[in-house]
Amino acid sequence: MTAPTPAPVLRSATDADWPAMRLLAATCFGNFRPSPTLEMWQTMVAEDGVVLACDGPDVVGMALYLDLWLTVPGGEILPAAGLSWVAVAPTHRRRGVLRGMFVDVHRRIGAAGYPLAALLASEGGIYGRFGYGPATVEQRRSVLRREAIFHPDVPDPGGVRIVAAARHAAQLADIYERWRRCTPGGLFTPEAMWNEVLADREEARDGGSALFCLLHDDGFALYRVRGEERASVEVTKLTAVTVEAHIALWRALLGLDLMQTVSVTTHPADPLPYLLTNPRVVRTTGSEDALWLRITDIPRALEARRYGADLDVVLDVSDAFLDHGGRYQLTIRNGRARCTPTDAAPDVHTDLGVLGSLYFGGHRPAVFAHARRLRCADPTLVPRLETAFASEVPAELGYGF
Repeated sequence: MTAPTPAPVLRSATDADWPAMRLLAATCFGNFRPSPTLEMWQTMVAEDGVVLACDGPDVVGMALYLDLWLTVPGGEILPAAGLSWVAVAPTHRRRGVLRGMFVDVHRRIGAAGYPLAALLASEGGIYGRFGYGPATVEQRRSVLRREAIFHPDVPDPGGVRIVAAARHAAQLADIYERWRRCTPGGLFTPEAMWNEVLADREEARDGGSALFCLLHDDGFALYRVRGEERASVEVTKLTAVTVEAHIALWRALLGLDLMQTVSVTTHPADPLPYLLTNPRVVRTTGSEDALWLRITDIPRALEARRYGADLDVVLDVSDAFLDHGGRYQLTIRNGRARCTPTDAAPDVHTDLGVLGSLYFGGHRPAVFAHARRLRCADPTLVPRLETAFASEVPAELGYGF
């Protein structure tokens, strides 16, 4: 009889493990990160924030979390554990490696006191069972530049300059900082990350041109040009603190001669189509989840954000992964919440993933009620939940990690 295969051993990482981790990441994700990029990400890893699964001397699984600062609706900024580099070697699938690593890494996240954990999912069907819910949505939009005509009522604020991005690093960072402090999903960007972005390494261009930059006092657009005869513009980052900056930057982008299309990744509430006489020239070519959230401290997280209406409700939240749910009295007055454990009869039943999806206001309670993933004893509670959890500022992903 063949002896059972021993389970991989879980342990923390040391500095000596990073070459093996880099190889595993390249194998699982299909590419090697440049060494300077890897070094930049290493500076953001939380203390004791890496869990490895090892089969003898071989690293066959890994999960780490970054030390992030995340803006929530209303402008408060919370520490968040940003899970990244989650990988299991193709030689060790279906052995419970991922679950084992996730139990360990979330134990560390809880012990470190993070109220939120966040990730970007390479596959949409994996992380719901771990209590994560998709909290922001990204849409890929492509504008037929030559057919884009601004509506006569849309102003022309001007104020956009063509600059070399690296020479204006401090101004770009200041604009982004102002934007992320008022935008749900905004993330603090360390200087090392700005340095890496603006280094504009050849291997980061994916066949596109070097970075171009359009700069306004309250916004900027970084973009690359692709193709030759049918050249197109790919906006890699557009950040606008004011409506005027948003309009001015789009007027400049759509004024680029010889370009066929201008593509951008943005949020569903972006008003770009309404700036034009014919909104059909703005085509949505893709839509997918971006940031996923797991709320690790329900009272702290719910009390941190702001709300759109008063509400009194008892939430019963289940967590099939770690049983970290519970029953809570949520009382909202004048935009502020008080959330305390209770034994009272619940008004709303849901799970931790749904609560994560509702947290930024990017998803509506009504759609989860329709799917029976949010159940209310009183159906009139659903529209009241919608009004309360709505966010005046649309949620966006600060950056990928």
